[in-house]
Amino acid sequence: MIALLDIKLIREHPETIRLNLERRGNDEDIRMLNRLLTLDHEWRRILSKTNELRHERNTITHKIAALKKAGKKVTSSVEKGRKLEKKIADLERQVKAIKEENRDILMRLPNILHESVPIGKDERDNLETRTWGSPPEFDFKPEDHLSIARRLDILDDERGAKVAGHGFLYLKGNGVLLDLALQHYAIDFMVEKGYLLVQPPFMMRRRPYEGVTDLTDFEDVMYKVENEDLYMIATSEHPLAAMFMDEVLLRDNLPIKLVGVSPCFRKEVGAHGKYTKGLFRMHQFNKVEQFIFCLPEQSWALHEELQQNSEELYQTLGLHHKVVNVCTGDIGTLAAKKFDINVWMADGVYREVGSNSNCTDYQARRLNVRYREKEGQAPKGFVHTINNTAVATSRTMLAILEQNQQKDGSVRIPGILSKYMGGLAKLEEH
Repeated sequence: MIALLDIKLIREHPETIRLNLERRGNDEDIRMLNRLLTLDHEWRRILSKTNELRHERNTITHKIAALKKAGKKVTSSVEKGRKLEKKIADLERQVKAIKEENRDILMRLPNILHESVPIGKDERDNLETRTWGSPPEFDFKPEDHLSIARRLDILDDERGAKVAGHGFLYLKGNGVLLDLALQHYAIDFMVEKGYLLVQPPFMMRRRPYEGVTDLTDFEDVMYKVENEDLYMIATSEHPLAAMFMDEVLLRDNLPIKLVGVSPCFRKEVGAHGKYTKGLFRMHQFNKVEQFIFCLPEQSWALHEELQQNSEELYQTLGLHHKVVNVCTGDIGTLAAKKFDINVWMADGVYREVGSNSNCTDYQARRLNVRYREKEGQAPKGFVHTINNTAVATSRTMLAILEQNQQKDGSVRIPGILSKYMGGLAKLEEH
């Protein structure tokens, strides 16, 4: 499988790219590819013509100098040179315009899919690969997490909406402690596995952000800081990916394994019609993220390692979940392959709590993150980047509330989290 996407690949293997886009089923991507191929052909033609005219201009320049030295007239040669300068300037403007449009298309074309990605239209076609545990059985009618949380007085969504709007809330008391417990546990879990803990900037400039995400996210997802070249981060994956922008890493230092902790800020403009109740789809939440920079030959094994980490974490929390191989219509632009972990909720529906994406060299190429064999040698190629949610605290709290609710109205805290909450074993009304 060809695991990179650049103009050379597209020139040499246009049918490979076309077949990949056809698998995704997006006609607009096919139109962009056709436009790019046309533009690239025109760009090379104009560039060749420009170089010919530059050579001709240089010849005339030398001729004018020789004529002046010989005391001869240079009027006709100077006029010819001026006309050439105008033609060259016109062609250079065309080259620049085409180059800009080419870059825009290249930034929007999606990554090359791994051959194991199932074909499908949307999340309903994602392929279930395994299940852990089984749905809880209740001898009472289970409540949804928002009703439970309100009753236990661990959040206040009405005042959150009053102050900041829909999608914001106040966590209170044991709700805050549970959120922090999940963060602390996930951090300890990942650090013990050898991942370096990083707290990244919570804002990013546009240029690095363009390297790590789909450009449409700037309108649909990111919050822009007014009158500043800054955006609030939607996940710590983004500043982690940009950490080594324009750098060349040593082979011997790869893989670099990071665990990022940060709040996340998302407009979620494109989320209309999706499940938005309570803690599930929020504009502000906390997340612990796994991230790896690695050699191309390491990325598929490490993709599986990240998946194993997440599944083990959710198993130790005792939360019933399924793993799905995300299909072509649901995978998005950046990933070559993606797994989701979906947890069971009290309405019987499984919903996503985390995604594990191998982006191959898609982000690294846009961010110019390369590697070299030894110090002093030329760069050999682009690294691969892999990211995976360790725990998004809000959705995991939701699963705990709904899966661990008890008949007496309390909620059992996963045993592994109790030590992070002063030994508290359950949440209950006071």
